[in-house]
Amino acid sequence: MAGFAILLAFNLLGLVAEHVLHMPIPGNVIGLILFTAALFLRIVKLEWVERSAELLTRHMMLFFVPYIVGTIAFLPVLRENGLAIVVSLVGSTLIVMLAAGSVAARVGRKASPAPESEQGKASAGL
Repeated sequence: MAGFAILLAFNLLGLVAEHVLHMPIPGNVIGLILFTAALFLRIVKLEWVERSAELLTRHMMLFFVPYIVGTIAFLPVLRENGLAIVVSLVGSTLIVMLAAGSVAARVGRKASPAPESEQGKASAGL
């Protein structure tokens, strides 16, 4: 139970920090950053929160139920715009993949040594 209290305290601390400091970062993210810092600085020991964190991780799917229900509530809108959504998702994914592949190919060509056949020609001319 102490582990849950520690996790909730850091979450609350992050929410308060967001509200008081008017930070553009969500409070739960600030709380996570503070919690991680506390773990690294050994202010909080991993043993104190490990069991609670494992329980939360094991049942993580329950935290996504509201989002799934929300998606089902918007099912008529999704049906109406489904083709546009699918085309934009697939299209944008393909564009990103092509751009990343192109950049990787160009960087790979510049970084790789000359092929052996060209090296043999260069040494034969010496």
